[in-house]
Amino acid sequence: MSKAKSADLILKLYDLRREEKMRKGRDWVFMFVPKSADDILNTMMDPEVGPYLRMVASYWEMAAAMVNQEAIDAELFGETNGEHYIVFAKIEPFLADLREKMQSPDAFKNLEKLIFSTPENTARLRKTQEWLRSFGERAAAQ
Repeated sequence: MSKAKSADLILKLYDLRREEKMRKGRDWVFMFVPKSADDILNTMMDPEVGPYLRMVASYWEMAAAMVNQEAIDAELFGETNGEHYIVFAKIEPFLADLREKMQSPDAFKNLEKLIFSTPENTARLRKTQEWLRSFGERAAAQ
């Protein structure tokens, strides 16, 4: 995959992120603070906000699959995207329990594979999780 073709696919992914419902979903997911696998599952089934969580999580799972399958250059993807770290940072602490309760051992496997593919990506995940914790603490204090 050439860098130019990767860039074109990344721009197409960006365009999809700009769609009105996707923007609303991304805003909602950013503020979502799950406390357990059950919290995530219950939210997924909620008729009002469940579609947002499912849409955003599946979007980033799809994008990660494209990177993992080398349809998009991993380095260029990493340099131009970061939101998938936020999504996975919210899910990862509950991933094992979530997979068990969903009876889906492969749930979020593409995000997991991409994010844990390098020490740098793993460190970025941990920094994102810490940032989200401090963000939540600041928001709760206001």
